[in-house]
Amino acid sequence: MKKVATRFAPSPTGALHIGGVRTALFNWLYSKNQKGNFFLRVEDTDKERSKDEYKDQIIESLKWIGIDYDGEEYIQSKKIQDHVNVAKELLKNGYAYKCYCSSEEIEEQKKRARQKKIPYIYDRKWRDKKEEDAPKNIKPVIRFKSKIGGTSILKDLVQGDVEIDNNTIEDFIILRNDETPTYNLSASVDDHIMNMTHIIRGDDHKINTFKQIQIYQAMKWDLPTFAHIPLIHTIEGKKLSKRDKASTLDDYSKIGIMPEALRNYLLRLGWSYKDKEIFTLDESIKYFSLEGIGKSPSKLDMSRILSMNEHYIKNIDEKDLFNQLTNYCKFYKSEIKSDKKDKIKKSLTFLKNKAKTLEDIYNNGQYILVDEVNFNQDDIKLIDDKAKKVISDFNDRFSKIDQLNRENLEPIINGLIKSHDTNFKGIGQPLRIALIGSKFGPGIYDIIISLGNEEVTKRLGNKIFT
Repeated sequence: MKKVATRFAPSPTGALHIGGVRTALFNWLYSKNQKGNFFLRVEDTDKERSKDEYKDQIIESLKWIGIDYDGEEYIQSKKIQDHVNVAKELLKNGYAYKCYCSSEEIEEQKKRARQKKIPYIYDRKWRDKKEEDAPKNIKPVIRFKSKIGGTSILKDLVQGDVEIDNNTIEDFIILRNDETPTYNLSASVDDHIMNMTHIIRGDDHKINTFKQIQIYQAMKWDLPTFAHIPLIHTIEGKKLSKRDKASTLDDYSKIGIMPEALRNYLLRLGWSYKDKEIFTLDESIKYFSLEGIGKSPSKLDMSRILSMNEHYIKNIDEKDLFNQLTNYCKFYKSEIKSDKKDKIKKSLTFLKNKAKTLEDIYNNGQYILVDEVNFNQDDIKLIDDKAKKVISDFNDRFSKIDQLNRENLEPIINGLIKSHDTNFKGIGQPLRIALIGSKFGPGIYDIIISLGNEEVTKRLGNKIFT
């Protein structure tokens, strides 16, 4: 039995789409589960739109979410001659033919189909014509001779048996008149060269699969097994596209969604194992199977992604969380200064409270990260003479503390509540505004301890409070 081999084959014509990431993940997990290989094929034959920056972004995105591929990337454009050779072999063996229809003729056929409100299918005009009838001034395309009669059945590992009337598959072009191969030819030849055993991809490829199977059969190649995954839809039920918000990995990483959380979410998007929700990487590989994939489209739900991310923020090791936060800040905000790192690290326990994203943690820790407090203009109006006296009295008592901890702070706060004849808010609110610039934020004890003696004294000594 052949060793399982799967592939992910994106085109570098744009940033990696979230649907593509899930397809890559399912291929990767299936290969890992079956002790097989997973390959990356870059389908870069669209010279106009393919860009190296997109290829690099695809590779980085897979790396970010934890998908590693075997060997080097397979670059499709380097294999064009292999594709052309197969087209010529199909032509020589009678499985393909030269079509001399002009672009005007084809456009006229399409126009008539539109008028009749039927799908356009090429009329096979040149299928049985002799070469000597060919016009001299037109460079032909090469079309594959699709089956005309009967039906074909695709034994799909997700969709079950899918049957199609052969006459609905047109004689599709495999080589354009400039001798460049088309998608269905290139994909078939590459999958054969790469010894693919399983082709796992979106169910919008089903019609391509029927075409590619015919190429395989004509070339007498061993057929791979096919599995077509239902597409991802928006929450409104429309097909998700690259134009949608939150459709690429960058859209998620820039708001601080962590790779483990997004990977776990995508794993569960259209796949299930019992009633389990959270999977470690090892569990994902152990339990993944194509039988667990549903047949209906899945809806991308941002609230579920945020909820999953919150779970990971609360439960991962704080050292790992700190590393992810520092990387996030470096890429999307500004690098955490070395003198602030220790303060952030020690404060993560409360900074991550109610945080759904790394951006939330960054925002919660802003008061530590800044050198100068940015005051909320409405809140600063609350600092009246009474509030200034609270700040001054606290500062006097605070300066006498040797060790900064909650046990030493509580008597000071309680003493001020008593001497100022107020409540906890009456003391905490002015101090919070003075220290972080807003009446909203973490608990006052957490703020004071996280800033440290020197910074607290400096901020409370601001001339606007005297």
